[in-house]
Amino acid sequence: MNAPGQGVVVTGAGHGIGRALAARLAAEGARVLVNDLDAEAAGRVAEEIGGYAVPGDAASEEGVAALVDAARAHLGGIDAWFANAGIDRGHGLDAQEADWAASLEVNVLAHVRAARLLVPEWAERGSGRFVVTASAAGLLTMLGSPTYSVSKHAAVAFAEWLSATYRHRGVVVQAICPQGVKTRMLADAGGALEDVLSHDTALEPEDVAEAMWQALQDDRFLVLPHPEVGEYYAVRATQTDRWLHGMNKLQRRVDEHEQGARA
Repeated sequence: MNAPGQGVVVTGAGHGIGRALAARLAAEGARVLVNDLDAEAAGRVAEEIGGYAVPGDAASEEGVAALVDAARAHLGGIDAWFANAGIDRGHGLDAQEADWAASLEVNVLAHVRAARLLVPEWAERGSGRFVVTASAAGLLTMLGSPTYSVSKHAAVAFAEWLSATYRHRGVVVQAICPQGVKTRMLADAGGALEDVLSHDTALEPEDVAEAMWQALQDDRFLVLPHPEVGEYYAVRATQTDRWLHGMNKLQRRVDEHEQGARA
């Protein structure tokens, strides 16, 4: 990706990985529109990087349409869309219907709705980029959170479908799949689960942005800030029962930690 002058949208860019992506892209010369539900955070980041703040919903059909319209007005055109906004809501089999609905809305359907409005134009002109922040949970699983695991798997699956369908027409699709990253989501995981997610060293958001920037240079589909995730993914595919045994072993560690905390 040749960033100078490119019109770029980053959703969920008020904090964490989104903020780091927006800052890195702006530093490389892109014209960045910063979106976040947190209007104050979006404004602060936009001011810091010299971008445009458009706070608001980036998931619902109406919200995505409004964001695309605002981005086209501010940027004159959209060259790349970083679908970074995501949520982790609802845990275990106790996750409620509302948790499942919200997870699918933000972590999957937001991407579908944005692509529906962007990709036909990109395919017509022969260029465009759609980048999904999916998480290693989209390749492996997320202990404790079926809503996050399932929705992030779906996010990767949709990105794969987009790439398979449109790459010959100049549309580049990429999926960022980090493991533990030092964000509010990791801190909120707490206790043993936070330790599991940090097993291979929790990265700073800026490390993820750097990995993404490097991947923009060769258009690779899977962006793995933790390279070992690729090894786990290969084991999952070729030695599924061994992988599941290992994940269940980690789950038992989490269970033991929680039981000890309650004792």
